[in-house]
Amino acid sequence: MTSAKRIAVLLGALAAVLLGTAAPASAHAALLTTDPGQGSVVKVAPTQVLLTFSEGVLLSDDSLRVLAPSGKDVERGTAHHAGDNQNTATVALRPGLGNGTYTVAWKAVSADTHPVAGAWTFSVGAPSATSVNAGSLPGQQPGGGIVGTLYSIGRAFSYGGFALLVGGCAFLGVCWPRGARLRVMQKVAVSGWVTLAASTIALLLLRGPYVNGTGLGGIADLGQLQAAVETKEGAALISRLLLLAAAALFLSVLFGAYTRREDPEERRDLALGLSIGGAVIATGIAATWAMSEHASVGIQPAVAMPVDVLHLLAMAVWLGGLVALVTALYRTTAIERAAVRRFSRIAFGCVCALVGSGIYQAWRQVGSWHALFTTEYGQLLIVKIGLVVLMLGTAAISRRWTARLADAQHGAPAEPETEPQPVHAEATTAEDPERAAQLARQRAALAAGRAKKLRDADPARGGLRRSVLTEAAIAVLVLAVATVLSGSEPGRAVEESIAASGGAAGGAAGGPVLLSIPYDTGGPDGKGTAGVHLDPARTGNNVLHLSVTDASGKPVDVPEVDVALTLPAKNLGPIPVTLRHVATGEWAATSLQLPMPGQWQLSVTVRTDDIDETTVARNVAVGG
Repeated sequence: MTSAKRIAVLLGALAAVLLGTAAPASAHAALLTTDPGQGSVVKVAPTQVLLTFSEGVLLSDDSLRVLAPSGKDVERGTAHHAGDNQNTATVALRPGLGNGTYTVAWKAVSADTHPVAGAWTFSVGAPSATSVNAGSLPGQQPGGGIVGTLYSIGRAFSYGGFALLVGGCAFLGVCWPRGARLRVMQKVAVSGWVTLAASTIALLLLRGPYVNGTGLGGIADLGQLQAAVETKEGAALISRLLLLAAAALFLSVLFGAYTRREDPEERRDLALGLSIGGAVIATGIAATWAMSEHASVGIQPAVAMPVDVLHLLAMAVWLGGLVALVTALYRTTAIERAAVRRFSRIAFGCVCALVGSGIYQAWRQVGSWHALFTTEYGQLLIVKIGLVVLMLGTAAISRRWTARLADAQHGAPAEPETEPQPVHAEATTAEDPERAAQLARQRAALAAGRAKKLRDADPARGGLRRSVLTEAAIAVLVLAVATVLSGSEPGRAVEESIAASGGAAGGAAGGPVLLSIPYDTGGPDGKGTAGVHLDPARTGNNVLHLSVTDASGKPVDVPEVDVALTLPAKNLGPIPVTLRHVATGEWAATSLQLPMPGQWQLSVTVRTDDIDETTVARNVAVGG
């Protein structure tokens, strides 16, 4: 096995490890409020359950299940939106519910096509024991398990196939048209088409089990397949398959009629038609991602979707073109310096487009410096930026080697001179066509071997091969991180959902916490919001920042504000927090010591005048 093949296998294995261990897609539609409230105790049995999300959700008939203490379903009818509000999910309950603790299990698909799910309880009259347990609920969360892993791998292969298809065609159509006659170069674009088509079909089959959590057995469920096709993501996948049918025709013309054209005018006309058709097909395929995922939801979708299409096309032309260039440098001897330089200029333009569109996407998806460093999306984005910067450094080295690359032979290498054959050998070959064919193959092999030696003897070409191969290796990692990034909840959405719900950002393992806590003391000007930022929300020293605003959102100094922390599970606390006033409506504590991890209760007491005050509490996850 050659060194190039070993490196390719290693890169493939590395990508598989990265993508195979990628976590399932995070929840992109956050649950903000519930009615009845989570963990609440109501005196009168409710007539319905209502959930409100941070963005629109797609519901199925069984999106909401309400289980009595005995484990019996008590919902009436199917889940639906409350009126025209797509951000809600509600289901009616049977009349005459008895006292006890009820469990609500829900699942939905967020507006950016990622599945979300959860469960919570409320009680009527008083809490009670319940027979509902994990066995009573769906055995696999939507987006998880082996289906979630396969779906993530399918998404990665679809990105890779798109890059090979678009980048390979762009390289052969614009940078090196003569290379389109070589079968080894044709395989780059064709393998991209096959990969994208196969992964798209796989994603379509997996879509139903992915959003419903039914396991691999759901692939054979035609009802789930039909339901998946009727969704936004299903429509995008079907559209992608139709565009791939047009792409197959494009490839047949590019590698057939176009390569056989000898008349310059006819070749120029056909090249113009292929350029227009190829651009339309590539843009359409890129739009199937932009119109169904992150770019289609959130702020400024009308701007974000075209920018996302540009980002995907620039990525494909650059990364796919790199693979085509590596193939040409390692598997052929006829690529000219002009073709390499032409790709270098196009790659530079793609990099400019990627940087510009990437900056906009980062601002739109992350939203703040805090989210960049404290959310999973922001941290993955930092890794991606670092890899792209490393890739740009490698590309700069490639450009220097390109400038020093010696001119290659135009067209196929000339047939080498051979020693004259004896007359009897010529007679033998004339009488034996099989022997003549064998000698012709030997001459071709000798010519190819000599051409390869000349190619490998050029130090500039060797340096370019190594730098471009390194660039392509980093590109594999960029694609892997980009795939995981596309399945992570954007940082802006994380912080907005935290602010809207008053929840904590820290998970079970801890992490910086943002809380937005509404308060009402009952007196004049007694309404407002207390914002709490606890960092890093782990045992040991922490920094707590508190901001108080009035009902209009303006910072306000109140006569008194106190914060305390309690760990109920260990009967620890309350621990008072010593706050220092730093600005209008702003207080800080820079040496807050938390002795142990767990679910702490943070209480904020606000007094707005001599007698009117209130205390509000939220749970905070503190890690070890």
